[in-house]
Amino acid sequence: MRGAKLLNGVLHRTYYECEIMTFPARNSEQVNKIVHAAAQLFARQGYHGTSTREIARLANISENTLFRYFEHKEDLFWAALRSRLSGLELRRDLLSGISDGASPEVVLPQLFAQLVDTTILKPELLRLIAVAFIELRWKAATVCYEYLSPIFSAVNRYLAKNIESGKLRNVDPSLLTAALATTVMVHPEFAKLIPGAPAPYADSGEAIQVYARFWLDVLVPPEMARSRRMTPIAEGPPA
Repeated sequence: MRGAKLLNGVLHRTYYECEIMTFPARNSEQVNKIVHAAAQLFARQGYHGTSTREIARLANISENTLFRYFEHKEDLFWAALRSRLSGLELRRDLLSGISDGASPEVVLPQLFAQLVDTTILKPELLRLIAVAFIELRWKAATVCYEYLSPIFSAVNRYLAKNIESGKLRNVDPSLLTAALATTVMVHPEFAKLIPGAPAPYADSGEAIQVYARFWLDVLVPPEMARSRRMTPIAEGPPA
């Protein structure tokens, strides 16, 4: 039996929820403890660097008990990744801006607000995704597609429409979608490798404004930039 979950209007299967449903209700707390411990260790040590014995110890159970719920270590890794991906969706204001065709000056700051807050509030998620693609890449794309494709597809469609209408420069929207996301994920650490680069931002609100302003300067055609006024945005709600 598989659980179903609505993500931004897209119905998709949720394996982690299915795992929980296959156990009696009294055992769901035990499963959550195991998955939470696994997510912490896999994110910190990688897949091959983490043993089921360590996970069992952190969850305060025996290794035999762990295997009662998860037959294989890999099953536990995917449950841990799915648990962190579960509930990840576009915020209401961002989704509304995309659906209504709001200007890039409105939507890009909203997008960066969600990306910045996700990196701050869900650091384990980013590490688990990296571990999946580096150590278990044969299945990583399938699992991440299930949760992330609806989000990035919506952003890609929005960018493509604005490129077609001339509001943004004529670039590949799929490359642009990837570049916007990786800016937030990579820039803070990469900047430390460059002598003389500005110090990390004072807070997430400043990061949101800097990233949005940079990309609007890059993407908005000169003739439109002269009349551009970027809409200020406060730090968004938790992702």
